Amino acid sequence: MSDTQFDLGAMARQEMIAQGFHPDFPPEVEQQVKALESQAAPAPASQAEVRDLRSLLWSSIDNDTSRDLDQAEVAERVDGGIRVMIAIADVDTDVPIGTPIDRYAADQTTSVYTGVRTFSMLPVELSTDLTSLNENVDRLAVVIDMVVAADGAVTSKGIYRAVVRNQAQLTYNGVGPWLEGTAAAPPKVAASADLAAQLKLQDEAARILLDERKRMGALNIDRVEAEAVVTDGQVEGINTRQKNRASELIENFMVAANGVMARALTAAGVSSIRRIVKTPERWPRLVELAARYGETLPAEADSGALNAFLEKRKATDPAHYPDVSLAVVKLMGPGEYVLARAGDSSQGHFALAAHDYTHSTAPNRRFADTVTQRLIKAVIAKQGTPYSDSQLDGIAHNCTLKEDAARKVERKMGKRIAAVALRNRIGETFAGVVTGVTPKGTFVRVVNPPAEGLLIRGQEGVDVGDQLKVKLVSTDPRRGYIDFAR
Repeated sequence: MSDTQFDLGAMARQEMIAQGFHPDFPPEVEQQVKALESQAAPAPASQAEVRDLRSLLWSSIDNDTSRDLDQAEVAERVDGGIRVMIAIADVDTDVPIGTPIDRYAADQTTSVYTGVRTFSMLPVELSTDLTSLNENVDRLAVVIDMVVAADGAVTSKGIYRAVVRNQAQLTYNGVGPWLEGTAAAPPKVAASADLAAQLKLQDEAARILLDERKRMGALNIDRVEAEAVVTDGQVEGINTRQKNRASELIENFMVAANGVMARALTAAGVSSIRRIVKTPERWPRLVELAARYGETLPAEADSGALNAFLEKRKATDPAHYPDVSLAVVKLMGPGEYVLARAGDSSQGHFALAAHDYTHSTAPNRRFADTVTQRLIKAVIAKQGTPYSDSQLDGIAHNCTLKEDAARKVERKMGKRIAAVALRNRIGETFAGVVTGVTPKGTFVRVVNPPAEGLLIRGQEGVDVGDQLKVKLVSTDPRRGYIDFAR
């Protein structure tokens, strides 16, 4: 089947609709966008509570193709550790509660990345321009200001509004290998000794944070993600994307920033939305999985023990570690958003070993983060909370439903893209790991290239985490079917 016989972009839109999304912006949203584009930009630091931080050497690190830049970072060495400031795009200023864009974002709750087309929660005129921390433009932001001590303790110096200027838009693929010492500095870093020193300092802080997270039992999961190679709308192939030193830097900063934000809201006595991952229901299967490698996990769920097992597997057998990592992810189950009332004890995030955790660092692409931003801005301004508990509860529920739906869209489109990429490799044998055993069938994921399919022969007696050799039997790009046999 040739690519011209079906349109992956159109299929992505159909899949969005099938999962309850509304992929087309309504006319009133377009009208609000035009009004925003025609109005003058707010004068930097014109309000007394907005600090002018444009002189600092802010930089952002994200994926190669990212245009919705939610955060930028800067650091300095101070008494007591390394001061890290994280600027979060101020979406709320351009998208007040109750406006057409807000109502649309509240319904969608998330941007959906299908590999061939991005369905943005906010109009691209905002998410990639007006509310994006783009290079060399002045932008309003909410700054999370914290000090990372040598022992990994994080203390907050405050959360406040500011105007910032991103001086270097960088990428994981450019900065990561340089930090790891396996490649030269990317051009912008090579051209600025100050920027290079700045990134090294940020990396130092991130490594301290990572060590402390590991000590607390956070799972160091090395996920291999598929990335479609698309040229002129045609799928040319499929690559693997793995985390590196730069993506770890941002991940550790974001986890710390989200913890600071959650604690600030708790201290202010306001209700908020938390992101939780409950204790895994399939812990006995994780115990069984570890036993297969001669390791013992306790009978009661323990994230520290699970991470120690993962770290040992990574050191012992790095080639197959992604398979074990993937099995653990599947057995952990998905996270969810919940209402955290003032004074409630937090349920925490098992995988991150974080007791206080909210989503606050990506308001351009996650509605929960926009809501959190509004809550903290109300605290900063000493105003009443903009949401009731029942409203927050409803938002949290819808965010969880839509995130699950987005995963289904992305998984379905990932299968279609993989089916296109694999259609000329029928008959080849691949190393695979069982990722699901359901009434609908047994599913296997192969790592190179990353693709998941149905095990149509030899599925008897296997369970999540089992490693198999499988042969590719058939692909159906239109339906996203990939069939393997043991």
